[in-house]
Amino acid sequence: MTKAKPGGAEGARWIDFDRATLAKAFPAEPFTYRHRLADHPLLQLDALAQLAAELPRDRLEYNSGRLQPDQRPEETPGIDLEPEAIVRQIETAGAWMVLKNVEALPAYRALIDAVLADAARAAGRDSLAGAGMIEPMGFIFVSSAHSVTPFHIDYEENFFVHLHGDKAMHVFDNRDRSIVDEAGLETYPGKHRNHRYSAAYEARGRVFRFGPGDGLFLPYTWPHWVETGEDWSISMAITWKSPADRRLNKLYFVNAVMRRLGLPQARPGARPWTDGLKVAAYTLARVPIEPLRRSEAMRRRLRGLIFGRKANYFYAKPGKKA
Repeated sequence: MTKAKPGGAEGARWIDFDRATLAKAFPAEPFTYRHRLADHPLLQLDALAQLAAELPRDRLEYNSGRLQPDQRPEETPGIDLEPEAIVRQIETAGAWMVLKNVEALPAYRALIDAVLADAARAAGRDSLAGAGMIEPMGFIFVSSAHSVTPFHIDYEENFFVHLHGDKAMHVFDNRDRSIVDEAGLETYPGKHRNHRYSAAYEARGRVFRFGPGDGLFLPYTWPHWVETGEDWSISMAITWKSPADRRLNKLYFVNAVMRRLGLPQARPGARPWTDGLKVAAYTLARVPIEPLRRSEAMRRRLRGLIFGRKANYFYAKPGKKA
C-alpha cells in the first residue's frame, strides 16, 4: 500500500487541490487546477527523447499530427522517423506521440505516486488505496503545433497536466449515450479507440484551454478530443483506476468480445448476476496470460493471436501494415 506523502522534492506539493472542489466534483465531474510540474527535469524534451529510446516499442505510439477529430483509423498518416528523433524534432516534425506506461520506470512512478498522494491527502485519505486509486499509470504526450488527437474515451481516471505550449481539450459528458452509446463503451485491444464524431456535439461539450501549469481532472470514460495551438506541446496524463473502474473495464472487455462474436450483451448493471460471472471468467482467464505479458515480443504475439493484426496497429510504419 502506497502511503500518501507530500509530493515532490523536499516535501513540496506538485499540485494544490482545493478540498472544497474535490468534495463537490471528484470523481464525477471535470475540474481545473494549477500545478508545478512544467519545470520538472523528467518532463523536459531531452529526458523524453531518452525515454522514447528506452521504452519497449509497444509503449510508443506516433503518427502525423495533421488529423481531424473524426479521423478514420485506417487513413491515419504516419511519420517516417524513429521515436527519439520525433521527440527531438517535434518543433518541425508535424507529429503526435504518446509515451505509454512510463510508471514502469522507478523515477516516473515516484513522481506519479507523489501527485496522486496530493490528491489523496486533499480528499482526506492517508493512502492511495484508501482513496480508491489503484494501478497508477503515466502517459506523456509530445505534439507538434496544430496537432489533433481524435475523438476518443479513456478507461482510467485522469489528472491531466499541461507542461509546454498551448492546448485545448473538448470534453463531453459520458452519461450522454447519444454521443457514445453502450456499444461504443465496449473495448478490447483489436478495437481502435477513435470514435465517430459530429461537429454538432460541440454544443453539448466544454472546451478547456491550457498553458504551462494548467491541469484538468478528467473522469473515467468522458469523451474528448484535443488540439494543440501555435507551438509544440508536452502534456502528461497521470491516471489510475478505482475498484469500480476495474470491474467496468472487465465487463466492457467481455461484452466487446461477445459482440464481436455476434452476441451483443446487456449493459453493465442491467443483469448483476450475469455481470458477476463475466468478471469471474475474465479474472480467471487472465491468470495464465499475465506472466507472458512481461515480454514485449510476447505481448505483441498475444494481441495478434487473440485479436488479429489490427491490435498491433501502432507498430505500423508509414505505408505498411502492423
